[in-house]
Amino acid sequence: MSSTYGENLKLSIFGQSHGPAIGMTLDGIPAGLPVDLEKLQQFLSRRAPGQNDWSTPRKEEDRPEFLGGLLDGFTCGAPIAAVIYNKNTRSGDYDNLKNCPRPGHADYTAQVKYGGFQDAAGGGHFSGRLTAPLCIAGGLCKQWLEEMGIQIYSHIYRIGGIEDDFIDPVNPRLQDVPLSFPVINAKAAKLMQDTIAQAKSRGDSIGGTVECVVAGLPAGIGEPMFGGAESRIAQIVYGIPAVKALEFGVGTDAAALPGSVNNDPYTLENGSVRPLTNRCGGILGGITNGMPLIFRATFKATPSIATEQQTVNLKTGENTTLQVKGRHDPCIVPRAVPVVEAAAAIAVYDMILGNTQTNRRK
Repeated sequence: MSSTYGENLKLSIFGQSHGPAIGMTLDGIPAGLPVDLEKLQQFLSRRAPGQNDWSTPRKEEDRPEFLGGLLDGFTCGAPIAAVIYNKNTRSGDYDNLKNCPRPGHADYTAQVKYGGFQDAAGGGHFSGRLTAPLCIAGGLCKQWLEEMGIQIYSHIYRIGGIEDDFIDPVNPRLQDVPLSFPVINAKAAKLMQDTIAQAKSRGDSIGGTVECVVAGLPAGIGEPMFGGAESRIAQIVYGIPAVKALEFGVGTDAAALPGSVNNDPYTLENGSVRPLTNRCGGILGGITNGMPLIFRATFKATPSIATEQQTVNLKTGENTTLQVKGRHDPCIVPRAVPVVEAAAAIAVYDMILGNTQTNRRK
């Protein structure tokens, strides 16, 4: 099923943007793992809407209610189930979108796929609202990874044509990036915010890129061929609405580098093998090499914009124009930062569970 992810854990996301609730189930998690619900709420609040000028004004607390799987602050071995109730919906803003699909949105493809039975309000199951339950699962996995000494950090790499500072791929330091607008360079942050404000004032939107670092991963996580770490991460990251490109390490820049430059030479350090550079982004042959795992996810601009766009009236069969109503993010990238971290945490924890099971069989 397309709304289910994982080989060793099983994550399922359910609900629609304007339905009664959205939620997730997370199965295959060992019993006895600690859960800090206050820390989880802080993580979810980073993604929550309605907090600043660069997000949708729709206000939702995004406070999960756990229905099972936790007991006295620990996992109990049963599937973890949680819901977030939708409270601030305005479904009438979407009445015209079933017949007049938004350019750049899944309205048309959903109409073709589901024959008009899909929930169009707020984008239904295609909405970025569904990243809230993804962050519940990811926030939990992030806590369990931290118990193992594995940290996940992200920052806004680019918005429009404005780029943040380059991070050192060997010793990345993102711990001190402000969570409210996660950019290393304060001047770049101001320019990015101005770019978002300008797009919003024009009735338009803007896209960008999130860079994610997984630090503390041991070598040997992942599988060759179709079970590679890149593949496992890509599968879940591409499940985040609006992600259009993904690259690891130097990414597409590798095409311009000779092997003598692109290769990461090895050295012995305290008796252990260690690469001197990290152009591969911490993965070789689908398996982690002990360096920081680094990838970038690029998001397209929000398709729901106030600017008039050409579309088709599917009911009358005529060309028409559309001005989107409702409340939408002029740039989803700032709120997508914790979502990318959540997706990475789920993928990495799933792979670690697989490694643990493999080692037990040896």
